[in-house]
Amino acid sequence: METIQIVLMTVLMFFVIVTVHEWGHYYFAKRAGILVREFAIGFGPKLFSYKRNETRFTLRLLPFGGFARMAGEDPEVNEIETGQTIAVRVTDGIVKTIYLDQLDNRKNVVRGEVLDIDLEQALTIKLDVDGEDQQYTVHPQAMMVTKGQSIQIAPKDRQYGSKTVGQRAMAIFAGPLMNFILAFILFGLHIQMVGIQVDNPTYVQISEITAGMPAAEADLHKGDIIESVNGIAIGANVENMIKLIADSQDKPMKWTVRRGDKTFDLTITPRAMEGQKGGKVGIVPELPKRQAGVGETFKFAGQSMVRTTDLIFQGFSQLIQRFSINDLGGPVRTFEVTGQIAKQGIEQLTYWTAIMSLYLGIFNLLPIPALDGSRLVFLGVEAVRGRPVDPSREGMVHFVGFAMLFLLMIAVTYNDILRLING
Repeated sequence: METIQIVLMTVLMFFVIVTVHEWGHYYFAKRAGILVREFAIGFGPKLFSYKRNETRFTLRLLPFGGFARMAGEDPEVNEIETGQTIAVRVTDGIVKTIYLDQLDNRKNVVRGEVLDIDLEQALTIKLDVDGEDQQYTVHPQAMMVTKGQSIQIAPKDRQYGSKTVGQRAMAIFAGPLMNFILAFILFGLHIQMVGIQVDNPTYVQISEITAGMPAAEADLHKGDIIESVNGIAIGANVENMIKLIADSQDKPMKWTVRRGDKTFDLTITPRAMEGQKGGKVGIVPELPKRQAGVGETFKFAGQSMVRTTDLIFQGFSQLIQRFSINDLGGPVRTFEVTGQIAKQGIEQLTYWTAIMSLYLGIFNLLPIPALDGSRLVFLGVEAVRGRPVDPSREGMVHFVGFAMLFLLMIAVTYNDILRLING
């Protein structure tokens, strides 16, 4: 039951940070009047899909991220050419549906040869219907049906490219922005959960106990207060207690512990742990804490944002200086680490989710082709030049970047799976 709960919590973490990111793109695109055709979590084959208003919401198989597909950026809209035979369904003199195939099976439609068509500006269709010219107004939300699929037309003013540089930049930047906001909220929530250190602490207590280690075998509990070790009063000196334990590897130690109103003595023998120096008993000591106030929550959440951002950039710097694929972790490793953290409790998972949300926001702002940062660079160039970069060239840059990132993701995931298999 615990394993299922951990898996669900881990999946929920991924779902939340990706959904928040894509919702940022979606919300500000809609606010700018851009038609968002699809809001997707994941890539690849669809697992679940439903349509609400103009947007199709989908859950896809590969948990590598998500996307908000905006009109004007996709190749799905079928071009209708002069001389092509189509059928239209007209309601109150306005075309609501355009059919491109299976015309003989369409009922209650007008069928004709296209003489002139404009689905972006004038929104009109002129047909030759049995030798007679007929012109119709097209509804701005008309549907185009072909090959069993329907797609809404996108007038020019509903397309991504028709908006100002500022509107497009906001629609792109909003994804990382939502991740930053989520990270700040989660850091604050974590502070509310665990509290902050009291002024002038007088004792050390146990915040976590590792199963199978000497502390657990001695039946120590979370919240126990450590009065003395080998007759030496600990007080609030965490460092001294850790040093005493480390220096007593494989040597029995006399501990005096207070639990509630009771004080008792016990014997604990620290032992070695692989990859670590000195003796370990399997506890996480902490100083007493109190509930954080509103102002303190904002203050410490901001400090966590700054501190974690600095650590993330240090990680990027180290990765560039000595790149190794073994230092990278894909979805498999991230899922594994998240599962381990989830076992430590909701407090640690909340903190980890804040870190991952902040990381996702920062990573997406890097000027790497196919990422939000690269798109913002192109918008910056457009703002300086006064005209956009050739869409075909920009599209090729993003396509190549996405292909390289996808190949890297496959390689990292393969490496993660091999690592799991080989232990």
